[in-house]
Amino acid sequence: MYKIIIIGAGPSGSIAGALLNNLGYQVTILERQCFPRFSIGESLLPQCMAFIQEAGMMDAVVNAGFQFKNGASFVYQNQRTEFNFEEKFTDGMGTTFQVQRGRFDEILANEAARMGVDIRWQMEVTAIDFSGDKPKLDVRDVDGNVFEYEADFVLDASGFGRILPRLLDLESPSGFPVRKALFGHIEDHIDDAGFDRNKILITVHPEHKDVWFWLIPFSNGRSSIGVVAEADFYPLSGDNSTVLQTLINQDDNLRKVLKNAVFDDPINTIIGYSANVKSLYGKGYALLGNAGEFLDPVFSSGVTIAMKSASLAAAILDRQFKGETVDWQTGYAEPLQRGVNTFRVFVDAWYDGRFQDVIFHPKQQLEVKAMISSILAGYAWDEANPYVKNARSRLDTLVELCRAD
Repeated sequence: MYKIIIIGAGPSGSIAGALLNNLGYQVTILERQCFPRFSIGESLLPQCMAFIQEAGMMDAVVNAGFQFKNGASFVYQNQRTEFNFEEKFTDGMGTTFQVQRGRFDEILANEAARMGVDIRWQMEVTAIDFSGDKPKLDVRDVDGNVFEYEADFVLDASGFGRILPRLLDLESPSGFPVRKALFGHIEDHIDDAGFDRNKILITVHPEHKDVWFWLIPFSNGRSSIGVVAEADFYPLSGDNSTVLQTLINQDDNLRKVLKNAVFDDPINTIIGYSANVKSLYGKGYALLGNAGEFLDPVFSSGVTIAMKSASLAAAILDRQFKGETVDWQTGYAEPLQRGVNTFRVFVDAWYDGRFQDVIFHPKQQLEVKAMISSILAGYAWDEANPYVKNARSRLDTLVELCRAD
């Protein structure tokens, strides 16, 4: 029986662990923290549901009582547009959930453990050696004891911890400017009749189009709120909560929606979150999700990419262990990267304003909107969609048409 070690019990780790366990492999997940724990990335995309279903976790997620989600709303000054994910070009689910990640990740991990995955909590990987026949890992527990683990293969699902990229010097520049996010959970008390709790709300700053806010409603009357901007946009003084509330109050629409909100939790910050690597795989290992690459939170693509990477890695690893000749470049890295690159095109165009000109255009063609809706719903690997297959050229042409109209 082949032994697989997965570093991290987040969505990519738990999905990969369940898939491989269900194929008959011995899987151990080493998780540095205890769950539940706070994390952002709370607005899932419908494409995620296919991977949750593939892993056999759908019932647990559906029965958890998370906030239903069917689309995204975008607001800029007096302009508003909505994308209903059920009105999309690509086949597949058109709805999903908005989740408190602490609870969501715990549900996925518990489901993986229920299936037979061995999850070991508060175990930190401190060193790794791929020079021998099998990978060896030095692991430290919460009491400081150090153990050596041996595996046939290692999957790094450590997210922003990026264990293998750090230990193996795989880090690479992302190509994005250094951006900073302020975020936290609030008691929202939203009484605006025009507000749709079934959609994530993306608000563009009224004066700075590269600055934006997310508002993700949960099913318990709370919401996740955050702002993203380049690092030098923020004032040099002021605590995180004061700065975030000051920026919210600069937008008339967002101020109205959150006029009764109570900021009763700490406001966190993360800076320079975009990341890339020299390679997504090597001898005896592969990188999943954010451990490999993270673009930007604007289209909530992180969890989708993480789950897609778990599905691809489990499938090719199964073939490899069965004795088939596999190529991790063409069987894993390139297929994963195709969807990542699609998202990248739209992230770039969001920040330079071109994609905003498209989504706020007053005369939207339904067929084109359905193709864009598919990408916003996470179906960034559907090459039957022209805006996936030829993302950059198609979007460039669409921007020209919108700006000329």
